[in-house]
Amino acid sequence: MTPPSPDRPARCAISWSAGKDSWLALTRAREQGWRVDTFVTMCDEDGASKSHALAPDVVDAQVRALGGTPVAVRVAPGGYASRFDAALRALAASGHTHMVFGDIDLQAHRDWLEPACARAGLAALFPLWGEPRAALARELVTRGVRARIVCVDTRWLDASFCGVDYDEAFLARLPRGVCPVGEDGEFHTLVTAGPGFDAPLRVVAGPQRRVASQPPFTPTEFVFESLALAQPA
Repeated sequence: MTPPSPDRPARCAISWSAGKDSWLALTRAREQGWRVDTFVTMCDEDGASKSHALAPDVVDAQVRALGGTPVAVRVAPGGYASRFDAALRALAASGHTHMVFGDIDLQAHRDWLEPACARAGLAALFPLWGEPRAALARELVTRGVRARIVCVDTRWLDASFCGVDYDEAFLARLPRGVCPVGEDGEFHTLVTAGPGFDAPLRVVAGPQRRVASQPPFTPTEFVFESLALAQPA
């Protein structure tokens, strides 16, 4: 990933889940000199973020605390690819040159993302690509990120893992075979504080929700933590 130079300006957007991998990809890209100020989150029709099911105001507040501009892309069932392509074209039209992704090693996903970016006239950047998953987990903890588990797939983890902090204690509890960064979808996170935040994101937890997966996805049940922004004191 060649960093930008003064005579070759670049403006980046980032594919933003609000989780730890997105945060680490953002942090590394900025450390390498990339200007990353647009945060694109794919959402369901009701505005909740996909996979993490985070409320729009939670994601917006987090992005602004990181010095970014949130862009929510709402997707109707069956319309993900077309809406994603349209979002990429809009980014290119508004002067963006690159798109940052937090993917680690799922080649099939990269093979879909890179051509989609190229069609829109964007270059795809993968700051975490190919690194050992365990090493990335250690780096997240060492860097001092504060994140909480907001969703677990019950094929891998029970509900007691949902709502806890992503830290050394969490990693030590993980059953054998569960990826320490959840790259295979075992769990998802929300980053609430750490380097890059101008202030911690304050959230309050509500009851857990259980949601069954829908075809064509593998049958399972997800446990989500319901979160809302804390009211000012």
